[in-house]
Amino acid sequence: MFDFYRVAACVPDVSVGNTEYNLTKILEKLEEAYNYSAGIITFPELAITGYSCQDLFFQDSLLTASKRALKEIIDSTSGRKEVVIVGGPLIYDSKLYNAAYVIKNSKLLGIAIKTYIPNHNEFYEKRWFSSARDLTVSSLTLSELGLGGDKINGQDNDYIIPIGNNIIFDIEGSLKFGVEICEDLWGPMPPSNMLALGGAELIVNLSASNETIAKREYRKGLVRQQSASLITDYLYVSAGSSESTQDLIFSGHSLLCENGSVINENREFIANDYIMIADMDLGKIRHDRMKSTTFTDSVNMFKDEIRKLIILKVTDSQIPCSDGKYILVNKTPFIPSTKARRLKRCNEIFDMQVGGLVKRLQITGSNPVVGVSGGMDSTLALLVAARALEKLDRDPDDLIAITMPAFGTSDRTYNNSLELINALGTEPLIIDIKKACIQHLEDIGHDGESKDAAYENTQARERTQVLMDYANMENGIVIGTGDLSELALGWCTYNGDQMSMYGVNGSIPKTLVRWMIDAVVENDIFPEASDVLRDILDTPISPELLPPDEEGKISQKTEDKIGPYELHDFFIYYSMRFGYSPAKIYFLAKKAFEGNYSEEEIKKWMTMFYRRFFTQQFKRSCMPDGVKVGSVSFSPRGDLRMPSDASYNIWMKELENL
Repeated sequence: MFDFYRVAACVPDVSVGNTEYNLTKILEKLEEAYNYSAGIITFPELAITGYSCQDLFFQDSLLTASKRALKEIIDSTSGRKEVVIVGGPLIYDSKLYNAAYVIKNSKLLGIAIKTYIPNHNEFYEKRWFSSARDLTVSSLTLSELGLGGDKINGQDNDYIIPIGNNIIFDIEGSLKFGVEICEDLWGPMPPSNMLALGGAELIVNLSASNETIAKREYRKGLVRQQSASLITDYLYVSAGSSESTQDLIFSGHSLLCENGSVINENREFIANDYIMIADMDLGKIRHDRMKSTTFTDSVNMFKDEIRKLIILKVTDSQIPCSDGKYILVNKTPFIPSTKARRLKRCNEIFDMQVGGLVKRLQITGSNPVVGVSGGMDSTLALLVAARALEKLDRDPDDLIAITMPAFGTSDRTYNNSLELINALGTEPLIIDIKKACIQHLEDIGHDGESKDAAYENTQARERTQVLMDYANMENGIVIGTGDLSELALGWCTYNGDQMSMYGVNGSIPKTLVRWMIDAVVENDIFPEASDVLRDILDTPISPELLPPDEEGKISQKTEDKIGPYELHDFFIYYSMRFGYSPAKIYFLAKKAFEGNYSEEEIKKWMTMFYRRFFTQQFKRSCMPDGVKVGSVSFSPRGDLRMPSDASYNIWMKELENL
């Protein structure tokens, strides 16, 4: 469902050299993985015998017992749709190989052979094993492997099995995956490079990696980077602590990484006898590969090598899809989940905003002009402008901060805007626009009583005119305040707050703006402004275009009309970052916001989102310059090329059928 597939990294207890014991533990873990509905089930390197057998690998008794155990594992999968991958030795043509056996429905689909055989530091595998490069064949029969060939019901059950380091297992209708073994990942040219370019969406690594100080983080970084550079899911499973501890300790480190992100990882530092379950979302991989011209160019560059790959099509049955139970969904995908990471990200984004404005001020030789409403967006823009002047060693008075009260201005936002401007070391410029708006409404024949779009937008456009004209008078550049969420919904007045000379907030979602200001407070960047910034963070979001209530408080709350920004930012992220369908986003939203919003509410606001996103594209088509700080941006100069008259019928029909 929705390109979700479940994987299981199984690390059973091991008795080194005792294949009967290991077989029992492997079969136990298989049953457990079946109960979790895993579609890909994998075990560590040489799990059948134990990795640390050393010279026992030369013993015929161990190799024969390993074959018997492997045959029982193969037979045990009869009638099963799942793919099972288990490590064990393989002997052929008087050479011993470190192999990963790929099994499905009582059939050995293929055998991946380890390519890079370490012979350094604590590992001396070349004493026992040959490399995949030493193979003289690309396939073997079951009888040649000593695993079958007998007749069943009078029929010969012998069949050909591909072998090597270049096999892509194509489970038709499901997924494509490849296998490499431990040290292969550490090499400059891992086999997974070609496997991914050849179409593998998942790489499985069977490993027996010992633990030393800081190696776990290094290993995790290596897996993360490989999954990112190959735009793939990467499942890594390593031998547990029940391996021999003669000179080494094995930690049983398992993890699943997805295009640079850690999806799941076992928690214990030294672990054994467990299963790690995780759900992959191959929709992310397929979307990013489709968009990545670098990936496509790499495929074209290595097309001759890719032709040498063995594409094994498996047509008997698909592997089970996952119901998405273990898919991790962050309800605020633009915001890191921990305070430390959130502060770090906000600091980096703030530095990017400031850096972009510094360059623009240097080039233009102008003064920043900011319209300050007392709301969060204009506050962030003002903070960026003030910091940019600091970086340029310019006088704070060069910051032109204008507050323009009108019909909807509340006492709270008005006073906060003045206090903030003063705290930043400059004088506020107060320009009351009520008279100008009244005159304009009279000029166009508006009665001034109807609180319609013209009434509201007159104020927004008058403010923009004031800012633009004042900038002309004072060698200024108008700094835009609008954010990513407003642009997505078109919740901005065309040729009003939609327009500026440089937009510093254009790629920052509304849910993140709050935390950007919070980070400024936490880091004491403008200590004199901390108190007023806290009050601004507590102020309801409003365009303040309708008159306040009788107590002078905000009467117009944006989220009451267009819906919660946390929902819209969720929709923005998954529709724009990964191109997900409304049905898939709806599924994820229900999972993320369970207990916060009903299914009806989610569907209602999602319908609002798609309708406004399509109909308001014309506002994004002429948005001003502004730095891109994240993975989602609407700049018409590269990030979003979309016709303003595109139809949303397909998306709406899908929503109606949910």
